[in-house]
Parts: sequence; structure tokens; C-alpha cells
Amino acid sequence: MLCLAAQAETVSLSVTDSGGAVVSQAVVVAMPKDQVPDGTRPEASVDQIEKNFVPGQLVVRVGTLVHFPNSDKVRHQVYSFSPAKSFELPLYAGADAEPVLFDKPGPVTLGCNIHDWMRGYIYVADSPWFTRTDEQGHATLDLPPGDYTVHVWHPQMRETEDSTRQTLSLAAQGTAEMSWKLGLKPVFSPRRAPMGDAGGGY
Repeated sequence: MLCLAAQAETVSLSVTDSGGAVVSQAVVVAMPKDQVPDGTRPEASVDQIEKNFVPGQLVVRVGTLVHFPNSDKVRHQVYSFSPAKSFELPLYAGADAEPVLFDKPGPVTLGCNIHDWMRGYIYVADSPWFTRTDEQGHATLDLPPGDYTVHVWHPQMRETEDSTRQTLSLAAQGTAEMSWKLGLKPVFSPRRAPMGDAGGGY
């Protein structure tokens, strides 16, 4: 979570599925009505460890440079065809690939052309105020007083992000609670090749 407020009020957030079960790792973004441009270019990293993306889900702000180191002893070829960022890194191992600039908001699904089971997600937020829900489906955001549009994203959600938007008016020395119910799609996990399989040895 990023917080740029000198004097901030706390907003409590909760996300459940349509059956009432908690939803962890849901991204919550609060967009201020009057956004202050930020000229910084932060950096982040998604590693490849034991043929998995680590972390499996990352949230960054628009304008972030993301590095894709490879800590495995095999080669990977990271790619994405997502509208928010489409790219492909040539096969590499033992060194970092060129960092990728994530310059548009929205979700980005990561894959590896060599290992089909590898899936990762980068959510690119168009606001400095964002967070993710914990294992209990809860999160908090510390926001300066003002008017916001708040929305949710999760890789399994059936809804569009636009359908989750809620408005928030936060007064000084005020508190607020917000909640969402999401319809979730089943998790699809491609079969992972055995360690000795030729497909896992690149």
C-alpha cells in the first residue's frame, strides 16, 4: 500500500464472494477526484523461482519499471498479451532481462512460453492509493479527506472493474467502511511438468 497523505483518515475495506466467503488478494484502488500528478518512476520486481512467478501477484502504480530476474537454473521466456501491457522477453537465464515499463492502468497476466503452468498477475493502478485484502478479506486505506471513486479487481472475478466502482466522500477526522461481493470464476491450473520432463528442463 502507498500512502502520500500527511493527515489521513482510515477506510476499512472488506471483500467476499457471492457465497459470503472471504476473498484474499483482491486489489482495491481509490482514485481521488482531484489527482496530483506524480513524476517519480518507481521500480519493482517479479522473480522466477522454482518455475513460478514470485510474487504471484504484484500491484504497482502507472509508470513503474518492473524487473524480471530469473533465479532458476533454467531459461524462461516471460510474456503478456494483456491490453494494459503487451510484451515478450527473449529466452534468458542467469541474468536480468530488460525491465518493462508499465505505463497504462489495468490488469496484466504473465505467462512463460516454456512452462505453461506459470501464471502471474501485475495490476497497474492509476492512483497512488491502493492496497490488497489479507487472508480474512480485509484491508485498510489511509486517505486524506476528499472525494474518491473506489473499485476492486481480482484475477478470478466475473464482474468488470467498472461494475465494482463506489463513491466515497471522506471528511476530516472521519472514518468509513466499504464492502464488495464478487462472483468468482474457478481457478484454472495447467498441469505442471515433472522436474525430469523435457518440457521443464529448458
